[in-house]
Parts: sequence; C-alpha cells; structure tokens
Amino acid sequence: MTLIAIVGATGTGKSRFALDLAHAFARAGRVAEVVNADAMQLYRGMDIGTAKLAPEEREGVPHHLLDVLEVTAEASVAAYQPAARAAIDDIVNRGGVALLVGGSGLYVSSVIHDFRFPGTDAAVRARLEQELAELGPGLLHRRLREIDPETAAGVDAQNGRRVVRALEVIEVTGEPKAARLPDEPVPWRAHRIVHLRSDRARLVDRLDARAAGMWAAGLVDEVRGLIPRGLERGVTARKAIGYAQALAEVHGRMTQADAIAETQQLTRTYARRQVGWFRRYAEATVVDADDAAATGAEVARQATLD
Repeated sequence: MTLIAIVGATGTGKSRFALDLAHAFARAGRVAEVVNADAMQLYRGMDIGTAKLAPEEREGVPHHLLDVLEVTAEASVAAYQPAARAAIDDIVNRGGVALLVGGSGLYVSSVIHDFRFPGTDAAVRARLEQELAELGPGLLHRRLREIDPETAAGVDAQNGRRVVRALEVIEVTGEPKAARLPDEPVPWRAHRIVHLRSDRARLVDRLDARAAGMWAAGLVDEVRGLIPRGLERGVTARKAIGYAQALAEVHGRMTQADAIAETQQLTRTYARRQVGWFRRYAEATVVDADDAAATGAEVARQATLD
C-alpha cells in the first residue's frame, strides 16, 4: 500500500503515530513521508497554536505541505486537494509510502476520495460574504436548511465559510446535491485508514491541558509577531481556534483566563465534530490512542501489510 491516512481528533497522537510508522517502514527498507492534512498547519508562523512539529521534532522524516501559506492567504480545500495529491504522487513515484496525517476531515476526504469541486462565481461569492458579514452564519445556515436540509445537516452552522460555499454552489449549479458530500465516495487511489480514538474524558483533560500549555509556550507572543505579517487581514488564519482568542487578549478584549477558557471550549467542540466526521470511514482500522501497546502493535502491523 502506498497511501495510508492517519486520522483522528486533535490530541490523539497522530503525529507521533506517523513518525513511528515512518521509522517502522524504514526498518523494513521502505521510505515513508508525511503529507500534512491539517488546514491550519499550512500557515507559516502558526506553530504553537496548531501543535505543528518543529523541524527538529520531525526525526528526519520528510514532511510536505507545512508552512506553505502566508497568514493573509485563504486556505481552501479546492486548492489543497491538487497540492496534496501532487505530493503523494511524487512520493509514490519515488517508491515511497505517503502518510496523509491530519484532523481536517474535509481535507482528508478530498484527497482519498474522488471529490470534484464545482466552479466559483466571484459576484455570487462576494454577495454572500457581504450577507454573512451583515447577518451572521446562523441566518445563512437557516436559508441553506430551507433550500436543502440534507446539505445543511452536514455543514456546521457556525462555519460561515462553509455555509457561504454551499449556498454559492447551489446557486451556481442550480443543484442542491452539488454541495453535498457523496454518500458512497469513490476512492481516488487505493489506501488504508488508521483512525486513532481516545476515551472522551481523557481526551478532554488532554485538550484542556494543551490549550493552557499553548499560552505557557508563548502563543500570545507568536500572535504578536504575526500581526505585522497580516494575521488580522487573514480570511482563515485569524479565525483559527486559539489565535482568535490570543488576538482578543492582545487587544484587551479578553482576559488571559477567558481566552484560555474559550479556546478550551472551542477545542472540545471541534474534537467532537472530528470524531463524528471520521466515524463515516467505515473501512478504517480503529486504534485506542490511549493504549501504547495497541498503537505500537498497529504501527508494526501497518508496516508489514502489502
């Protein structure tokens, strides 16, 4: 197998699993390289709040699609898909194994499944984004629900960008179903999926500690350094969990305690959505992320499978 997706909620140890698997492949005489599938890790300078591995922490394993966007750029799954597939093709063509690693569910699905992205219409998008700014995501999501309840059920009501994109696709194509994920997606190429799952109580404790640890590690200083680089003009980056709260603290709109508490709450909510997303991967091998023996055994098994 030349493509293995390693997925799971934030805080379940995907990066560590990927490194261990790459080393296991190396011992078996094969090269394995990581392709990032975390939307926020695409951004240069957004390191602490995304738990991005520093170069010295990557243990000699090549990583692709880290630090490829400026914070002013808009991250989009339509742009990510061809870039990720090109990286995978390059790894495979050199005889290696591509490890697609991340918790951004739509990004992972766009790579491993044969997703086609409808075109865009700048005028329609601009009008919808103006409505988003004036009305908020809730009212636009209600409109989406009235047009197509099935599509709306798969889109987070607070994710304004996703709501706008769904409405744009429907308006441009005239087909509500064009904005939906396929019920039975077709694989892009043969792959395996490893889904790391953690006990909810343990995961919550870990995520809360991680959020507090980001402040201790200097997230606010990182954000201060990103402001001159245009963080506040970023469509996507400025809204990232942790970064939005640190920005609010920098500008005096939040106390540090409130910023940390909101980051913890939003991270827990995001992790729940990730768990729900990855459950749709019925073919995935589910591994207990809290059991070191189980993760170690799965690493060894994956490295020996054809």
